[in-house]
Amino acid sequence: MSSSHEASYKRVYVWELPVRFFHWINAASIMILTATGLVIGQPFTLMAGMDASSQYWFGWVRFIHFLSAYILVINLAVRIYWAFKGNEYAKWHNFIPMKKEQRDEIKEVIKVDVFQTTVHGKISVGHNALAYTVYLGLFVMILIQIITGFGLYSKMSDAWFPAIFGWIVPLLGGDYSTKMVHHILTWFFIIFTIVHVYLTFYHDYVEGRGTISSIVGGWKFEKAEDLKKHH
Repeated sequence: MSSSHEASYKRVYVWELPVRFFHWINAASIMILTATGLVIGQPFTLMAGMDASSQYWFGWVRFIHFLSAYILVINLAVRIYWAFKGNEYAKWHNFIPMKKEQRDEIKEVIKVDVFQTTVHGKISVGHNALAYTVYLGLFVMILIQIITGFGLYSKMSDAWFPAIFGWIVPLLGGDYSTKMVHHILTWFFIIFTIVHVYLTFYHDYVEGRGTISSIVGGWKFEKAEDLKKHH
């Protein structure tokens, strides 16, 4: 029985290398930006018996924050490009629930993941429709964070890229309100990360398809009959 059960599963290459790189670079950038951003927003004092010229820790915090922001921008640009170039699981149309089957799947996933009135829902080879839609929202939040962050940075930088976003500060009513938007979104990313990690482990445990390992190696294990339904 064991061998027949194993034979009913097929190894499917779902997440291509650019998608996996995007995921981990994005995760690292957001964690670093969150940590450094919280320090910048409410800096603390380090007591040391050295003169000010020997202590540049806050300058390094800001430098790491700005460097991570640039990495985030480049990483997002590559992912947007791959949304048109990548395989069927990376395509842009997955993120917009225009089809009825996508909207029906969103309702089903909410029953499983949120209300837990159902243990097993429809098995999707890539992300489920709700996850794709949430990731679209995440991309939008990242864009807002980039715009507000570089908007605040534009006043203290002579570089051309931050200057592009100088319009956002007067649009939002000044530095204070722009900082508030930027700060509130930081907590959105913290909450998103907690929920994302929980649901990843939950689906990996319930479905047993290699959800966690797939974002490292790219492969998932799918039932042959489920694959037929998708093709």
